[in-house]
Amino acid sequence: MKMRPSTIVVMSLVLCLSSAMVSFSSPPISGKGPEARAQQSQNVGLMGQIGGNTPDVAVQGNYAYIGVGPRLVILNISNPTKPIVVGQTGILPDIVKGIAVAGNHVYVANWGDGGLRIINVANPAAPYQTGFYDTPGWARDVAVAGNYAYVADYDTGLRIINIASPIAPTEVGFYDTPGGAWGVTVAGNYAYVADGGSGLRIINVSNPAAPTEVGFYDTPGDAWNVAVAGNYAYVADRDSGLRIINVSNPAAPTEVGSYDTLRYANGVAVAGNYAYVVDSVMGLRIINVTNPAVPTEVAFYDTPGWARDVAVAGNYAYVADFWAGLRIINVANPALPYQTGFYDTTGELYDVAVAGNYAYVAAREGGLRIINVANPMAPTEAGSNDTPGSAWGVAVAGHYAYIADDWAGLRVINVANPAAPYQAGFYDTPGCAIDVALAGNYAYIADGSSGLRIINITNPAAPTEVGFYDTPGNAGSVALAGNYAYVADGGSGLRIINITNPAAPYQTGFYDTPGWAYEVAVAGDYAYVADGIGALCIIRVANPAKPSLAGIYDTPGAAYGVAVAENYAYIADYDGGLRIINIANPTAPIEAGFYVVGNAYAVAVARNRIYVADGDGGLLILYLAPNHLYLPIAMRSFSPTSHRP
Repeated sequence: MKMRPSTIVVMSLVLCLSSAMVSFSSPPISGKGPEARAQQSQNVGLMGQIGGNTPDVAVQGNYAYIGVGPRLVILNISNPTKPIVVGQTGILPDIVKGIAVAGNHVYVANWGDGGLRIINVANPAAPYQTGFYDTPGWARDVAVAGNYAYVADYDTGLRIINIASPIAPTEVGFYDTPGGAWGVTVAGNYAYVADGGSGLRIINVSNPAAPTEVGFYDTPGDAWNVAVAGNYAYVADRDSGLRIINVSNPAAPTEVGSYDTLRYANGVAVAGNYAYVVDSVMGLRIINVTNPAVPTEVAFYDTPGWARDVAVAGNYAYVADFWAGLRIINVANPALPYQTGFYDTTGELYDVAVAGNYAYVAAREGGLRIINVANPMAPTEAGSNDTPGSAWGVAVAGHYAYIADDWAGLRVINVANPAAPYQAGFYDTPGCAIDVALAGNYAYIADGSSGLRIINITNPAAPTEVGFYDTPGNAGSVALAGNYAYVADGGSGLRIINITNPAAPYQTGFYDTPGWAYEVAVAGDYAYVADGIGALCIIRVANPAKPSLAGIYDTPGAAYGVAVAENYAYIADYDGGLRIINIANPTAPIEAGFYVVGNAYAVAVARNRIYVADGDGGLLILYLAPNHLYLPIAMRSFSPTSHRP
């Protein structure tokens, strides 16, 4: 059973909600064999999926291979100004993190429970999986040399997989590095591992069955990626930029030069006299390394997303720009880089609302994305609007989508034409707008440290605040029922606010949940609170002045989002995926099904379909069906790891 690596999972959300970061070690995910999806799902069928982040890219010939959430996507780049999708895999068991190409196969480091996936791309229009090896850790990166794939497997170090038979890869050796293996490259008889806090580790792999460490260099920050050219290893050191290490003597590597790229150096490629470093929000940095002792930046290109990886081929740098997809940068003149073409994705999804044939998704830095879900098995993006802030929450009424847009407050988007949405109005709330709910002529904003804000939206072009209630915690979610607003208030639990008079709201009652209240849904006499570190709290609110705990269900991950329909609560459980809880008896909730992929943040239910905003994994469209008995045959036969159709 694999354990998720310890990580800070709340990132910008908690920075906005609170001055203190919240961290935890995520619990295990049940299920291990990627060959059988049944162990990663129970009583839930997959109908469709779209989008996700792009953390990695590899290039061979006329094709670029990128990760888009849980899929490998193949782009024809023969015309770099207009990359065209020619093929993609089905849903892999987890997020695509690392990619290597050799001949007719692509080797995918599939994070989570996915391990190493081997994809046949002889026909780029019809890629299919030929084999896999479930590494014991969390596959983060992969390099290929000869008959071996070298996997940076996070907490279990370097794993060496014999791929002579792509349908039956086998592990032949491993070396457990002391840090967390994030990146790997191979040159000659050595594997160079970017090992997080322990820096660069140099492993002799001349005998793949008995790899041995011959030397290391402890970089000042966290080593995330590495490239080797000649006698030098170029390390993308997340906290300190580019570090250039002389490895002519692998037993005694020494640093000869460095260049601070200012933010978070995530990836590096070397071509000719230049190192190309991707530096998160600072984009692509081009460093002249003719003299490794004195590297100098000659130019940069600020990509619109968060630059995570880079490959260089010919006159072009291909940047995996996370939520902004693939960016193709012309570097024929390294001093004057410019974007030639791009391929956009839906990016990282944090909230979802459904109306008619469309799902409206809050995609953080990607703004509002509108997905046509008329055919749930083949969802397509219909339109988008790049809001000025970070889109955390979304609600829809009539021809308008209302976006909780972080520091930019409430944004009102006209979606009468889904292909061409535009901003109709806005109201800049004083805090960080994280969630929004609608009732009548009012929008209710969970506004972080400034509590609940009530906005009159009678005229969507000129919304105005009519009242507010400053909750004691950090308002992250709001649900409405009757004359009450129910606020998930971070560390202070559930707050119940009387909104009979929107101009003078006041607190009626509260219940201090044991964790961090992220989201709330209300149905009948109960409020359902996604309470952070692994719990659904069911609060009886028949008497709003005296709410009481009725039941609790301990989810395996971190409960971030919740929706309720009929006798079920649907939990977006970061690390634990979608968890479906039978709440027919609120005092004794039991799990009815689950589906695990990516990092679930929010969930909506409409017309018996379940829509999960799955963070890195894009939008998932799922179906609750015990034993899949009620799924159409086409859906029943779908397999995320199927061979050639």
